[in-house]
Amino acid sequence: MSDTPIPTHWYNIAADLPVPPPPHLHPGTGEPVTPADLDALFASELIAQEAATEPYIAIPEPIREVYRTWRPAPLIRAREFEKALGTPARIYVKYEGVSPVGSHKTNTAVAQAYYNAQDGVTKITTETGAGQWGSALSFACAKFGIDLEVWQVRASYDSKPYRRFLMETYGGTVHPSPSPLTASGRKILEEFPDTPGSLGIAVSEAVEVAASEPSTRYALGSVLNHVVLHQTVIGLEAVEQLRAAGEENADVVFGCAGGGSNLAGLAFPFIREVLHGRAKTRVMAVEPAACPSITKGEYRYDHGDVAGLTPLMKMHTLGQDFVPDPIHAGGLRYHGMAPLLSHTVELGYVTGQAVDQTDSFAAGVQFARAEGIVPAPESSHAIAACAAYAKTLTEPEVLVIGLSGHGMLDLPAYHSYLEGNLASTAE
Repeated sequence: MSDTPIPTHWYNIAADLPVPPPPHLHPGTGEPVTPADLDALFASELIAQEAATEPYIAIPEPIREVYRTWRPAPLIRAREFEKALGTPARIYVKYEGVSPVGSHKTNTAVAQAYYNAQDGVTKITTETGAGQWGSALSFACAKFGIDLEVWQVRASYDSKPYRRFLMETYGGTVHPSPSPLTASGRKILEEFPDTPGSLGIAVSEAVEVAASEPSTRYALGSVLNHVVLHQTVIGLEAVEQLRAAGEENADVVFGCAGGGSNLAGLAFPFIREVLHGRAKTRVMAVEPAACPSITKGEYRYDHGDVAGLTPLMKMHTLGQDFVPDPIHAGGLRYHGMAPLLSHTVELGYVTGQAVDQTDSFAAGVQFARAEGIVPAPESSHAIAACAAYAKTLTEPEVLVIGLSGHGMLDLPAYHSYLEGNLASTAE
């Protein structure tokens, strides 16, 4: 079901919500941030998109041209998984693992690299957890002739060497975080020399370098409004593909939630249908029990990084200093949740659910054996939640899973699970 056209526009849910999302605040003044406050970090068009109020924003043709390498991504009816679960549900999987780097991250990486190139930027800095974002941005920067420097969370840098190899193959330079290359990294290493690192720490290092170099800008792989915006190509395609399959609407959408870009990208176009009275779809944000920002965090203003260099954002957060266990699902270790996604949770359009990592791997293995696709450990959380729900049904429902990437570079984690070496992360 991949014959629907590539979207010509991204969807901005902020334009349709009944209550406007809270603004980002300047960390020094506490006032709403202005475009000038963000000039040192982001490309001009990305700054404009961060505060956009129109419902649709045109996708430039050079970006769509790169998208054509893998988009539209397929929507797959998981019939064998349905049989394995013994459920009357019709389960569809929106599979982003067909991208060049094997995850959804390329949807925004290509856009961010393009807009930076338009501004004459010669170097970008960023952070990465599992390595999927770093890989995607390395690929995108190679497309548009930009140098890339990546700070990868130490736990993932050590446990996922093939992600680093992929980044380096595309031309990215990769450092373990925290590193001795930045003031924020050195401070953390002095206090906690054996820290496994966190995305908040890695963000601080990348932001620090970008802010200090005039020709360098920073790129974030999740959380911010413009990142979520770019990911809506996922849901825009899925809504149309579901209709092409003869389904009027989805009953429930399941997506894994770390920083929130994958889930928001899939879910926001489905929520659009709800907001316009065309559907009653429910959305489940499935997060790891080891890092449960929605289900156990507070909804308040917080920094996106440890050093406090980023704007204050209203989001579900475990606190900027939170350092989660070095779980294998490295892409779900962020302390906060995307402000726009957090806002939809508060408005009742999205519900949070925490899943133990051992349960998620069990579901991932079951899905792989039924459908042949090894899911990313992050996506396995959504698969686990969907499977548990599907087995309770006595009447048919249409369920959609966001499969944000494949797990072919995460096989050591699956091996640990299958050998019984993966400890439970549930409290």
